[in-house]
Amino acid sequence: MPVVAVVNRKGGSGKSTLATHLAAHFANRGAAVMLADVDRQQSTRTWLRQRKTSTPGGSEIIGWSVDPRTFVRPPSGADLVVLDTPGGLSGFDLARVVMYADAILMPVCNSIFDRESAADCLAELRLLPRVATGRCRIGAVGMRLDARTEAADTVQTWAAEQRVPLLTLLRESAAYVRCIEKGLTLFDAPVVEVEGDLAQWKPILQWLRAVLESPANDPASPRPHEISAARATSMERPSAALAHRSAAPVLARALRAVEPAPRVAVASPVNPMSRLLGTLPIPRFLQRTP
Repeated sequence: MPVVAVVNRKGGSGKSTLATHLAAHFANRGAAVMLADVDRQQSTRTWLRQRKTSTPGGSEIIGWSVDPRTFVRPPSGADLVVLDTPGGLSGFDLARVVMYADAILMPVCNSIFDRESAADCLAELRLLPRVATGRCRIGAVGMRLDARTEAADTVQTWAAEQRVPLLTLLRESAAYVRCIEKGLTLFDAPVVEVEGDLAQWKPILQWLRAVLESPANDPASPRPHEISAARATSMERPSAALAHRSAAPVLARALRAVEPAPRVAVASPVNPMSRLLGTLPIPRFLQRTP
């Protein structure tokens, strides 16, 4: 089952906004989504309670409360797990989360405090095995930015310096506040009212489709450091209705509802030693004779 984690050490960067919107998007398309709140404040739990009141009988999102100090493999039975993580996540707590993540979305605001905090978090993430080996991919999302301002240019420059893909810029919009207050998201609102804001989410969904459908994230592939079932008994279990669902087909249909992102050719780094060896003449005794 794919796991998407929303990570940034800086509080107030928009992690819960990203997490709740992703969960609602896939749930509205029929996927069984588990929204895990690793934050002690349990912000998404409050949002989920409000959602049940606002949309009775609507698409269900399963809540899962997690302690980052005892985080283990997500319970089976969901098509997708979205992790909303707390500010200040680092060290072993961060490593435990990344151990099971297939994709990490990092919201970044314009202030120097946000950019520096995000840069430090990126540096630590890149030392973790799943990130270093490409099993877990990272994408940045500009939050509360107008693409026509210097703030957007600043964040784009930051992303280029950090060598992290900046997937999109989400502008400051009152629509987010109105939706969150009711336990909803832009994906629950009438399209005509939020069409411009929804267009900014398309690159995120395209990127997730490319990452989650890649061979490296095949559900059949074994996960590292599998945790025993005994340790999982302390976690909140999903509802019994999800116990025997097949995850892959439903999520695949939800992912394919998004147009694929264009493939961008990335030049492979050149090894200085290989370049030097390429300029040297081949010794005579190694040359092939006709």
